[in-house]
Amino acid sequence: MAASPGANAATAHAAAAVVDRLGAGLADLTRDVQRVLLDEIVELSGDGQLVDLLRDTVEANIETVFSAIRHEIPIERLKPPTAALEHARRLAQRGISVNALVRAYRLGHKVVLAAAREQIRGVGLGLDQSLDVDSQISDVTFTYIDWISQRVVETYQDEYDRWLSNRNNLRTLRVREILAGGDIDTAAMSSAIAYPLNGTHVAIILWCPEIGGGDELVAMERFVQGFARSIGASGETLFIPVDRVTGWAWIPLSRAGAASVIDELRAFTARRPDSPRLAVGDPHAGLEGFRRSHQQACDARGVAIALNSNHHHLVTAADPGVAMVGLLAADKDAAAEWAAQVLGPLASPTENDERLRNTLRVFLRTGSSFKAAAEELTMHANSVKYRVARAIERRGRPVTDDRLDVEVALLFCQWYGPRAPA
Repeated sequence: MAASPGANAATAHAAAAVVDRLGAGLADLTRDVQRVLLDEIVELSGDGQLVDLLRDTVEANIETVFSAIRHEIPIERLKPPTAALEHARRLAQRGISVNALVRAYRLGHKVVLAAAREQIRGVGLGLDQSLDVDSQISDVTFTYIDWISQRVVETYQDEYDRWLSNRNNLRTLRVREILAGGDIDTAAMSSAIAYPLNGTHVAIILWCPEIGGGDELVAMERFVQGFARSIGASGETLFIPVDRVTGWAWIPLSRAGAASVIDELRAFTARRPDSPRLAVGDPHAGLEGFRRSHQQACDARGVAIALNSNHHHLVTAADPGVAMVGLLAADKDAAAEWAAQVLGPLASPTENDERLRNTLRVFLRTGSSFKAAAEELTMHANSVKYRVARAIERRGRPVTDDRLDVEVALLFCQWYGPRAPA
């Protein structure tokens, strides 16, 4: 259905004009819908990649239904957006309820209708024609939501059934039970998951930004096993698929191996340009160490996803500033504004200011030692002195009174990029 039964050409033209105006601000409308969905449906907000896919799904659905209104295309002739179907599959793979999926479409419809009515009020139509246009847009969008909801629910259910039948469901459920906390029988659980919980572990989260030929999970598990063999791991690795492009892994370590595992993983990854992206926790011992290392890997992955960059192929909890900027990521806009206020003009997004920030950050981290900073930066100490002086000059005030603020602001800019002060 592309128009209500009594719609005439003038109504159709006016409805097309309304969606054209909305389409000109598609990015803003998409952001508004996504914000409502994340606020209202907590299950949708737990993972950066899933949030990005939700944004693409919202945008694709809006574009599709607007095209139906604009060109009077019957809904039954449309094809479901690829992003919408993949989002449904990903929710099924994560065990997120189908109710969350259906609610998302209902709430999104509400936001889009409110925006459309605001536009209708602003285009200067007469009362009767405004009502006709409102009716047509409401009818078409409702029909679309009814149609697309059926298809994404079917896709969700098919994927949910397939995923349950193809994965080692019992092992995955046991691992999730462990991560949920609480007292468990460590020996019995170690037997159930075929992994020694009483040893020392390093947790890794692996993921592929893009979907390839469908063998991503196999490749990721082989990567983990290959690395474990290269360091002579003390036992079999544990690999848990989370969805088609994400896996959780734990590697059992000897006490001697724990000290160097991060450096060895970094070197192992560097030798493999086709390796997945990695977020890594610190090595920890025992049941609580199993949980803690995984939580650190989750936090590090949150930073990596927020960076939205392939330049940081491997992010670890031990990387300077990762734990701190992970906390700041809860409200990046506010943190960026604060960093800009702390650093002043030094927060400007220029290459020269970036060099000055990097020098000042290393200088402060090395105990305000020009010699130590020069060694790390492979520069002459006098060059470090010059850059530090220039950085302080650009900031406009010394760093002695608020050194901690300056260091945190510099770390934020290092990971998330600068934003010049207003």
